[in-house]
Amino acid sequence: MRAVVTASVMCLLMVIASIPNANNEVSHLTDELNNFESNSDVAISYSNGPTAGQSLTGVYTLSFSFSGTGTVTSLDIEISDDSTTWSNIATLTSSPWVTYLDTTTFSNGAYELRATAYDSTVSENVVEISPSFTIDNQVPVITDFSVSNIEYGTGASASDRAWFSTAADGVLEFSWNAVDDDLLRATLTNVPGPGTPSSDGPSTINYGWDWSSGDFSEGTWNPRLTVYDNSGLTATQTMFIGIDRTGPSIGTISTGSSTGWVTSSSVTLTGLLNTVDDGLGSGVAFTEISLDDTTWTQTNGDSYSLTLSDGVHTISLRATDNVGNVGPISQVTIQVDTEAPIEGQWNVDEITTALIGAASVEFLASDFTSGVDITGSYIEYGFDSNGFGQTPDISGTWQPSMGTGLDSTVAQSSWATKSRQYLMLRATVMDVAGNTIQTNPVFYQILPSIDFEWNLTETNIDRLVVKPGDNTGNVTVTGLLEVNENYGGSITVRLEAAPADRFANVAWTIIESKTLDAGLMTDKSELLIWNYTVPNEGQYDLRLVIDPNNVIDEYDEGNNENYMVVTGASVSSVINAPSFMPSIGAIFACAFIITFIQRNTRD
Repeated sequence: MRAVVTASVMCLLMVIASIPNANNEVSHLTDELNNFESNSDVAISYSNGPTAGQSLTGVYTLSFSFSGTGTVTSLDIEISDDSTTWSNIATLTSSPWVTYLDTTTFSNGAYELRATAYDSTVSENVVEISPSFTIDNQVPVITDFSVSNIEYGTGASASDRAWFSTAADGVLEFSWNAVDDDLLRATLTNVPGPGTPSSDGPSTINYGWDWSSGDFSEGTWNPRLTVYDNSGLTATQTMFIGIDRTGPSIGTISTGSSTGWVTSSSVTLTGLLNTVDDGLGSGVAFTEISLDDTTWTQTNGDSYSLTLSDGVHTISLRATDNVGNVGPISQVTIQVDTEAPIEGQWNVDEITTALIGAASVEFLASDFTSGVDITGSYIEYGFDSNGFGQTPDISGTWQPSMGTGLDSTVAQSSWATKSRQYLMLRATVMDVAGNTIQTNPVFYQILPSIDFEWNLTETNIDRLVVKPGDNTGNVTVTGLLEVNENYGGSITVRLEAAPADRFANVAWTIIESKTLDAGLMTDKSELLIWNYTVPNEGQYDLRLVIDPNNVIDEYDEGNNENYMVVTGASVSSVINAPSFMPSIGAIFACAFIITFIQRNTRD
């Protein structure tokens, strides 16, 4: 008997030694072994649970029951695909001990369930592991979701919508298909409305909708297809569509000029795409350009070049979107002026050293296309010593005149210091289009204000023909000296003579020189008389000279000499004075005309 007991004890020890450590994986034990090891007599049964090798799909109901005298206060249900890592499905704390396994949240494969009940009577857990089963869900696979008669785009994304110009009462033809072992029905939402298409199925599946709400508005939508199967599994797919029935409008087109005028016959329009607004529509496809509103030229670029003649041109523009809507016509005016302004003439005040204040200077120019831009045109001046060159050699640089535009003034603190210098002027003329010219310099000499001259009417000789000799050849020369302004200084005048048939190298003979004292010319005139004796037969030239040494700087040095002619004749040639007198007037007239022609007049 003792030997039997000993053998029984040894067998029991061998069984206990074969039990895994608590930290190792839990093995499948029979109910008898669990009861033998545990102080709890609670046993867990899967009232509705997977059997060995069973294939589960969709949502599966799990229910549990207990036997024994212990008190179960909680039940944890877990799942694992490797018997190592367990994921909680539910924790139940009261009857009914029922939960649900949504197999669609797990990947297809082999799984086990583990139920752990807590027996509060003995404060122990009781574990029951289910047989291995498989999850084998057939999720619907959408193989087609499309809409017919797309005019632009694909509908694959919000940036690549399928666009239509469908009328408000038009029809959109949607179609779909899916692969599934228990396909049930499909729905379509987020479509142009109002309203939504009815569900396609479950009694009859048409695999599409001819959708018409009767009031399609313009805009964008994201139609969503949802496919259902009998296992409760679904699949969704979204497309992106838009309805556009309004043509794009064109914004501000640039011609390259802020004034509206361009200076080149080649004109480039820019903004033909970037300024076009199609709102929330399908987008701009191209822009068209026309010079006559009849012939239209299409361009897909943002800029377009035209060759235009001088003048004003009206360009018509219109844009078309990607579904063929043509927008309103807009117009842009292009004014072309390729010609520079035309030079005119200078109008400049006479400038002398007596000038006080400003001298008016004006340049006349014209432009028959865009017109002269007065604000962009201006006159410059400088002072030059010789009236030659491109840069003023006295002032050194060009200076702006005091006024604006081409009608201006030049002022100096003292014009008296500029005697014999040249006022140098040039004009820069700009037209409204921006074409410019710069004139060549012009020169205006600043002359002294004072000017002496002989009064031609009162300056003469008393006889034109005389018998030569001291007693018979005497003539009286009378000269009326005049000055244009009060002159308080002294001045020298003289009478000179020379044979009329002289050679060029024969010098004039000074007959008499007179120096007028200072103050004699304050009344602006002085009558002077000379006597001259004709020495021999023949003609003699006489001249009266003012300021022969050029001491006085005058306005016109060319009028300082007055010429006369006297003839020495034989006795037989001399005519008595009374009969000669009528011819003297004619000779004086001829002499006056000749002298007038020889005079240098004021510029």
